Amino acid sequence: MTGSNTPRVTVFCEDTRQPQQEAYERVYPKGIGATIGDALRLKGLSVHNAYQSEPDNGLSQSVLEQTDVLVYWSHKAWRDVSETTVQRAYERIMGGMGFIALHSTLVAPLFRRVLGTTATMHWRNLGERERVWVVDRDHPIASGIDRFIELEDEEMYSEDFDIPTPDSLVFISWFEGGEVFRSGCCWKRGRGKIFYFRPGHETAPTYHNEAVQQVLFNAVLWAAPNTDVMPIRQNDRAPPAPEAACNRRFRS
Repeated sequence: MTGSNTPRVTVFCEDTRQPQQEAYERVYPKGIGATIGDALRLKGLSVHNAYQSEPDNGLSQSVLEQTDVLVYWSHKAWRDVSETTVQRAYERIMGGMGFIALHSTLVAPLFRRVLGTTATMHWRNLGERERVWVVDRDHPIASGIDRFIELEDEEMYSEDFDIPTPDSLVFISWFEGGEVFRSGCCWKRGRGKIFYFRPGHETAPTYHNEAVQQVLFNAVLWAAPNTDVMPIRQNDRAPPAPEAACNRRFRS
């Protein structure tokens, strides 16, 4: 894919030390952000990698103005993303920028602000098999994907999942313990399209999986705006997410 209609993608990734840093580096020597970015580049997309430690958390006004779709991976360091950065990205999404939230990004203030809920759920990290089942075969994000994607050694998330009812539900995950989770959810907020995709624990090789890479590519094409991203109106500006919601990582 080349040409002026190619979506401009920014892959945001926190680059602070992970709880299992050595295991993380074995699986992702270049980091998760670089792994995702390289996979999307190989599929012909224009990709910029942004990191949380950079000025403006890597998401300055100029970076966002050159972004059609923001792919966002967050884990433990979500508290260190500034309120200014969160609001700036939120306004861009409301104006039409696509937003793909991955794995633990569900606890990040940006995701919670866009959805208006806490996005809390139940979780367990024992390294279990996950089957990501396609439940909407006709959705563009499922294009080229078999009946399910099987992943080994993933972290388990389960219902109940405190999110608004998705406009479209593309994937549901099943785990070895019998739990299920709405793992591929789509919404429209303002002029922007949002896709949440659950898999992606930092010590699991999930983002090396070709089917997962295809899902992310499909999601970028689906979320890319059809027209220019517009500034939002003053009365569209959201208040900060409630402090209690932002300080509660997961419900267990």
